[in-house]
Amino acid sequence: MASEASAGIEYTTFSLIGRCERTGMFGVAISTSEMAVGSRCIHVAPGVGAIVTQASTNPRLGHLGLNLLRAGYSAPRVLDEIAASDQFVERRQLGCLDVTGLSAARTGSGNKPWAADSMFDAFKRGADLALWERLLRSLEAGKAAGGQPDGESSSGLYVVDRDTYPMVDLRVDLHASPVAELRRLADAYFPLVAYYNLRPRDPNVPPAAEWLAQHRAGGR
Repeated sequence: MASEASAGIEYTTFSLIGRCERTGMFGVAISTSEMAVGSRCIHVAPGVGAIVTQASTNPRLGHLGLNLLRAGYSAPRVLDEIAASDQFVERRQLGCLDVTGLSAARTGSGNKPWAADSMFDAFKRGADLALWERLLRSLEAGKAAGGQPDGESSSGLYVVDRDTYPMVDLRVDLHASPVAELRRLADAYFPLVAYYNLRPRDPNVPPAAEWLAQHRAGGR
């Protein structure tokens, strides 16, 4: 959902915030040219909502947004409050999704507008998939539509359910093809999401490889 223009250099961070209507899960998928996008731009809390802060990123705004969501503010009001509190808001690009499914986005005047229609279309087409797969497919659609003109070096995928810890938290940094690398990691991790959700509750489950083999055998 983002891009920025500064000193003649164009950046195009692309991201999507998603919510699963069936499960209530929230998540974000994102990629950009700078490193550590997964740790700086993604702000998600279970049962609360999600915030993305992009362009001239200020992670404090993400934490502020989540606190406002916890206080019962709607997504549009959250962005209004953030804008009123930030003297550099015209250098930011912000997105918010609240627990009711209401969304809002704000692109400051110091940024170049950019719309991720292909990402949104991919997300809608995957309504029967797990949220993490829907988000990753959307990110791949954004890359296929052009991605960042000068390429990307980092990507992130973050999904929460009801627990305080995430169901999925995958990151790629300083990689020539971070979206493709995120897919490689996801193909290994997605089959184990249920396992890593089970193990905190039952430490007697077998090791991951053994559990996965049993699970696959049982699904035949």
